[in-house]
Amino acid sequence: MRWEAVLGDITTQEVDAVVNAANPQLMGGGGVDGAIHAAAGPALLQECRRVRAARWHDGLPVGEAVATGAGDLPARWVVHTVGPNRHRGQTDPALLASAFRRSLEVVGEVGARSVAFPAVSAGIYGWEPEVVAETAVQTLRETPAGPVEHIRFVLFSASLHTVFAAALSR
Repeated sequence: MRWEAVLGDITTQEVDAVVNAANPQLMGGGGVDGAIHAAAGPALLQECRRVRAARWHDGLPVGEAVATGAGDLPARWVVHTVGPNRHRGQTDPALLASAFRRSLEVVGEVGARSVAFPAVSAGIYGWEPEVVAETAVQTLRETPAGPVEHIRFVLFSASLHTVFAAALSR
């Protein structure tokens, strides 16, 4: 398994799957979610609407993940996950771990060999970057990866990159 943390834009990553820090409605939003939807184009929103209509009528639950096509992104799939929002009282670390675990499981289910993860729940959802990094690395190391051979954390700031690089080195 190859692991890395890079400073960059998740929407430009040439990997099989990109994980989206989505909101429960799967309709785009701010941060990583908004950037992925903007870069992927309208096809992604159409797929998200189909997912909502077919299974997740009330929205994707916190800690769950689902795959769609990637529209205009260089990736083949987008795996949408809803991380916990500390500002809404979602403070259970098991919810954060579930978002990473379920994402990797879904990545494996679609047959992807490489995946780019953002810092799910860091930022606007209020989780400390160190907690997110440690939880992500520990959870993904403990989760059977199926066909996945390469996990890349793509961080949008130098401070997040430093925290994830440190977590990977432990």
